[in-house]
Amino acid sequence: MTPQQFTLKFREAFGEAAPLPIAFWYGDVAVNPECRVPRCMIGAIRKVCDGKPLTLTAENVQCGGGGLYTAFRPMAERVPSFVSETEHYKQRPEQVRAYVESLGIEITTKPYLNFVRVDELTSWEAVEAVVFFATPDILSGLTTWAFYDNDNEDAVVTKFASGCAAVVTFAAVENRKGGRRTFLGMFDPSARPLVPKNELTFAVPMSRFKEMLGTMPDSALYEHAFSVVRRRINGEIG
Repeated sequence: MTPQQFTLKFREAFGEAAPLPIAFWYGDVAVNPECRVPRCMIGAIRKVCDGKPLTLTAENVQCGGGGLYTAFRPMAERVPSFVSETEHYKQRPEQVRAYVESLGIEITTKPYLNFVRVDELTSWEAVEAVVFFATPDILSGLTTWAFYDNDNEDAVVTKFASGCAAVVTFAAVENRKGGRRTFLGMFDPSARPLVPKNELTFAVPMSRFKEMLGTMPDSALYEHAFSVVRRRINGEIG
C-alpha cells in the first residue's frame, strides 16, 4: 500500500476530522532547511499534521533532552538532575541515567531528521516511523487495528518519556530491531500544553507499520462498531 493509498484508506476509516499522521526519517537532505524550532520541539512537530514539513538538526534542537531523544548528541550531564530535582519526574537522578542507558539510543550520523505528513510522501522508503496525534475515539480505532494480528502483551505499550522520546526515540529504536511494539505517549506534563488537550500520540515503527498496512482493509476499522465511533469523530453524532 503506497502512502497515497493509505491516506485514502485512513480517510475512509476515520473521516476528514481526524488529523493525518506524520512520518519521520533521518537523511542527508532537509525537507525544510530554514526551520526555526522553539526550545521544545513538540509544538513544531504537531504542526506537521497541518502540512508544514519540519527538519530538525543538532543546531536547531536546543533542549538537552531533545538533543538526546532525537539522537543528535549524548545526554547532557545536567539532564538527570534536571529531570529529578527540578521537574520531579523521577525520584533520583540515578534512575534517569539508568533509564536512558536502557533505551539503546545510537547517535545518528545523519545531519537531518525530517518530518512530513504522510500524504506528502512518495514512498515509505527510509521512513523510521508513522506517528498519529489522536483523540480517545481515534485511539480506539488505532489500538484495535494494532491488536488485530498481534496477541503479544506489548502490542501497545506506554513508557516513561518526554514528549520527544514518545514521538521519536521508542519507535526509531524499535524499527531498527525489526520489532512489533507500538507506543502510546504524550503524557509528559511539560509537552502537553503544546498539543490539543484531548490528544495523545500513537507511534508505530515502520517495521510494524508495514505489517499493519496489510491488515488494515480486513480490520474492524471498516465494520459497524467503529463506524459509529467514526461518526462521532466527525461530529455526526454526539
